[in-house]
Amino acid sequence: MASSSSLSSLTTIKLMCFFILFLHGMHAAEPVGDLAAGNGLGMLGFSHMFAIGDSATDTAERLGLPFLKPFLRGKTEEDFQKGANFAVGGATALSQDFFKEMGLDITNIPPYSLDVQLDWFKGVLHSLASTNKELKKIMSKSMFMMGEIGGNDYGYFFAQNKSFTNKIKPLVPKVTAKIENAIKVLINLGAKTIIVPGVFPAGCLPRYLTMFRSNSAPEDYDAFGCLKWLNEFSDYRNCAIKRMLLQIPHSPRITILYGDYCNTVLEIIRHPAIHGFKRETVLMPCYADGSLCPDPSTYISWDGLHLTEAAYKFVASHMLHGPYSESTICPK
Repeated sequence: MASSSSLSSLTTIKLMCFFILFLHGMHAAEPVGDLAAGNGLGMLGFSHMFAIGDSATDTAERLGLPFLKPFLRGKTEEDFQKGANFAVGGATALSQDFFKEMGLDITNIPPYSLDVQLDWFKGVLHSLASTNKELKKIMSKSMFMMGEIGGNDYGYFFAQNKSFTNKIKPLVPKVTAKIENAIKVLINLGAKTIIVPGVFPAGCLPRYLTMFRSNSAPEDYDAFGCLKWLNEFSDYRNCAIKRMLLQIPHSPRITILYGDYCNTVLEIIRHPAIHGFKRETVLMPCYADGSLCPDPSTYISWDGLHLTEAAYKFVASHMLHGPYSESTICPK
């Protein structure tokens, strides 16, 4: 069982201990464009990188790693010699069939759930490893980032005006179980180091602030302008993830770390000027109604759900250097 120190926040100290970096997540991502693999991978000791989820991809950029060929655009094994990006816009932890069974209109819900993307990953992994010994070596020398996962699952229910009490909150154990299953799949394949970020503070995201503005009273907001009940829901989801991580049985040679995305983003919101952002735009999207803000580097949110490059760099910096640091990532 993971120790309490192992569930401190996310970092990537001593990256050169790792052979490959695998990033898994279901954030509301758009497919990331190609960028030729540069020297960043080799300098950090990686031969490949695999990314799912745009938050993970932006973090990787902060580490000096290249953007990768989107999996759905790859045609041959050669396309993935330096890794692959599995991110798909609007992807979910739960399956499309689940949303249909729950009575949602699935027209805009893609069929690329966590299980589907894990299957893609396993296919690429087996294409890189010709023997089970090679596969185990790749897995044991890799770092895996599982997240941020589940935001879209709740978002689709919110967007279709489903009951928070009867429909949305009960999703938490289902989404958490999907994350748990994915972690166990990686462990069974031979993973030794897995990082599981929590969720962002949804009550501070412009998309939700706009969605619930007409139904909110002044007392529903905290001192920084975020919706208290929605941030409490984010805390509830994060607590579920942390409890799940503590309950996953694994050997002492396997390290599972929790990444505190929520408090990292709240640090910017509470002290924007200190970190180079503006108080007046801290809860506003840079790109809204087809118009681009004049200086994206002073905004936290890009489109109401995703962070800007500047905000992701701040998150990545905290992952690397603290104050939420964990220095025991290198496998024994």
